[in-house]
This record gives sequence, C-alpha cells and structure tokens, in this order.
Amino acid sequence: MLTVYGIPNCDTIKKTRTWLDKNQIAYKFHDYRKDGLGEETIDKWFKTLPWDKVVNKASTTWKELSDEEKAAVTDEKSAAKLMISHSSVVKRPLIEDEAGNALLIGFSEKVFEEKFLAN
Repeated sequence: MLTVYGIPNCDTIKKTRTWLDKNQIAYKFHDYRKDGLGEETIDKWFKTLPWDKVVNKASTTWKELSDEEKAAVTDEKSAAKLMISHSSVVKRPLIEDEAGNALLIGFSEKVFEEKFLAN
C-alpha cells in the first residue's frame, strides 16, 4: 500500500487523494502536522529523491523563514533538520511505495497515470 505524505487542507493533496480514490489505488495518508516526521524517514527519501527537490522553496513556510534560516539549508543534513522542525516545507505530496521508498513528489495526472495505471 502506498503512503501519501502531506497536510489535509492542501489543494494538491486533495487532488492527489481524489485521483487515487477515483482510480481505486489503495493508500494511507500521513499527516505531517499530526503524525510528524522523523529523521529516519527523511533519510530514506533522500536515497531516491534529491533534498533540494523535497524542500518546497515555493511554500509559504519557506518564504516565512529568515534569510539566515534559508541560507543554512545547504545539504541533506540541514534540509532534514529544517523538515523536522517545519514539516510543511516538504513538497506535497510525497508518495512512498510499500517498502517506504519515495516514489513521487508533487501531483501530475499524467505522471500518476504512467506510474500507477500503465500495465
């Protein structure tokens, strides 16, 4: 079963969940704010996704950081530290496969169709 990481009131998460439900693809939802994020999870994501793609620099959370906080995010370790303290800076959705490997980040109907429906 897939795991979809995000926050429930995010429009992109709503589109993602609607698309998965419509296409009868089983998933569980992990709410960053309620369920948190751990360093182990983030480190696992970085095995398949570059840290600078996981940090959403277009997010309101990122924009509200001080210049010093932004400048301090230079590698996986500093990005993970930021994501643990400000989970809403993680690009949404981040989707893991059954083994916990990060598969996709962001929502694209075309990419979802290719990844989940092409068989």
